Amino acid sequence: MITAFVTVKLPQELTRKKWLESVTNIAARFQGVPGLARKNFIFNRDTGLGGGVYTWESREIAEAFYAGPWRENIVRMFGVEPEIQYFDSPVIVDNIAGRIELTD
Repeated sequence: MITAFVTVKLPQELTRKKWLESVTNIAARFQGVPGLARKNFIFNRDTGLGGGVYTWESREIAEAFYAGPWRENIVRMFGVEPEIQYFDSPVIVDNIAGRIELTD
């Protein structure tokens, strides 16, 4: 598994309330995405950054997803390219499910 940390500079006028409305409306689009195990939406008004933390089956799947309509929508919505960092995730602790997953 890999984790992708994706950030985008948010418009100054975007409030947390408006951001929450927006991500609530699009969250269902991420259900059933092949190779995507989890997505956490993130928002930080202090830094002016928003985005997501994604857990993927592989980097290749993630890169293919980010190269498609997803990227085009981000650029259209925010007028900037997203920044994407990839991390190996060989061990995942899932406290909700009560398990530790070795992914390597």
